[in-house]
Amino acid sequence: MERVLITGAAGRIGRLIRSGLRAPDRMLRLVDIADLGTAGDREEIYVIDATNLSAMKEAMLGVDVVIHLAAYPEEAPWETIFPLNYQLSHTMFEAARQSGVKRVVFASSVQAVGFHSLENTISDSARIRPSGFYGVSKAFGEALGSLYADKYGLSVGCLRIASFEEEPSDERMLSTWLSFEDGIHLFECAINAPHHHYYRIFGVSNNTRSRVDNSHVSWLGYRPNSNAENFAGKVLDSGTELGLLAGKTQGGSACEVGFCGDVKAALSAT
Repeated sequence: MERVLITGAAGRIGRLIRSGLRAPDRMLRLVDIADLGTAGDREEIYVIDATNLSAMKEAMLGVDVVIHLAAYPEEAPWETIFPLNYQLSHTMFEAARQSGVKRVVFASSVQAVGFHSLENTISDSARIRPSGFYGVSKAFGEALGSLYADKYGLSVGCLRIASFEEEPSDERMLSTWLSFEDGIHLFECAINAPHHHYYRIFGVSNNTRSRVDNSHVSWLGYRPNSNAENFAGKVLDSGTELGLLAGKTQGGSACEVGFCGDVKAALSAT
């Protein structure tokens, strides 16, 4: 039976994929420091601190794939993001290496490239442009994954998750929305992908207004079906107002937290 370990399993995305990734031939090993409730059928509960290397090494014994979600999940002051998100990522990769896990799926974020304008389509070759300290921590995780792929032979996939919501709620999300159905499909693709070294992929649905290009990983089999345009009338009629950066960048409102630069310059940079 395939065993998939999920860090941060008590979080919002963790709860969604805990339900969505259930399968008859799969055991889910759920890791979090928070309450995970009662273990269901084909579930194992590990209530541990995911920054503890010894505990994580023990939790990873017999694991085939690690999905790393554990992190402070939004933009915040430096003292909140550091060292927590960095320690979580390093401990996860190191525990996987020492325990013989071969595949890691790192839940990155579109916030790693958040300052790119929604006017332009970006691909994997786009430069790192974090929206804030949270985005920097995700860029760090991607770089760490690259190191562990090159130096230690792990197969690493980085999923740049965008607006993972039940439905889009503002105009930016008409571009960046990732439906629950497509999000689960993306994680399944990462679990079951052919042998690979390292890749990054944008976690976005098949939105008419999407401004990301995943053609470099067509081999992964990610074929999203949802389209935010089906909600466009509702979203545009809602009258929700966004700030200039919030409505025109991949990173949305995270780009505006503490912003004191020139908006025009920020949007025109490449």
